[in-house]
Amino acid sequence: MTLSRALIPDLGRLQAFESAARHGSVTQAGRELNLTQSTVSRQIRDLEAQLGVPLFERVRQRVVLSEAGRRFLPDARKLLEQGEAAMLRAMAGSKASLLRLATLPTFGTRWLIPHLPGFLQAHSGVALDIASRSEPFDLEEQGFDAAIHYGQPIWANATCRYICQEVIVPVASPALSGGLAVEGPGDLASLPLLHLATRPKAWADWFRQTGVEAASSFQGHRFDQFTMMIQAATAGLGVALLPLYLIGPELKAGQLQVVLDVPLPTENGYHFVMPNGKLDHPVANELYRWIVGQVDAPD
Repeated sequence: MTLSRALIPDLGRLQAFESAARHGSVTQAGRELNLTQSTVSRQIRDLEAQLGVPLFERVRQRVVLSEAGRRFLPDARKLLEQGEAAMLRAMAGSKASLLRLATLPTFGTRWLIPHLPGFLQAHSGVALDIASRSEPFDLEEQGFDAAIHYGQPIWANATCRYICQEVIVPVASPALSGGLAVEGPGDLASLPLLHLATRPKAWADWFRQTGVEAASSFQGHRFDQFTMMIQAATAGLGVALLPLYLIGPELKAGQLQVVLDVPLPTENGYHFVMPNGKLDHPVANELYRWIVGQVDAPD
């Protein structure tokens, strides 16, 4: 992609503008940036000339954002934050092989990070930059080397590599399940059910698989993250359909119990996604092989 030099922002000018806007004073901006007042004023004038719009109105001894300045300020701050983040990433990876990874929030928190010590012990020269993402995005545009994706193996301008399928089971806290006489799937129809907002038909599919007509399939509390639903089930708010790999600690500690060992295989799976331009990324490929090995390893 060819960039127009006339449109590339100068970070020094953006800093001068943002600081003056925040303080409402060119003098205060100069003190903060360790620049003279005249230098800050010149940088702001140069930025206004580049943009072709006035960013401030001068009112006595203060500067007040113009309408164009108010519109531009959020973008200017975003550009400065991105510039700082790019520098920090470069510094973090200056003495190591840096891998930028996007992961589903719950997968990252509940499975990936607890397992990472083993990977990092075997790859001591690797530095990880991990961010949570729930929806597909442009990997190249956002600078990621790989992503963990749940769904079908489809991602624009990228290659999906299979990790594993997901199997979910009905679980509840001992306080809730201890007093229940659950002998079959139909017994769950009268219990409070917990739902994941992104999978609203999960209980309906589970009951349909077991041959049960349940009018309550869509009733009950809803949560937009597995993490919250795990906490809700642990707190005794209801029965939840949860992937076994996410609730190992709760099952081991006795905080959750499988109410009925009738799993529901899902049509989707977990995939390791790499942008087509980075398929030979050595650390990303090492991480993929390690994840698959961990998933396949016996408990």
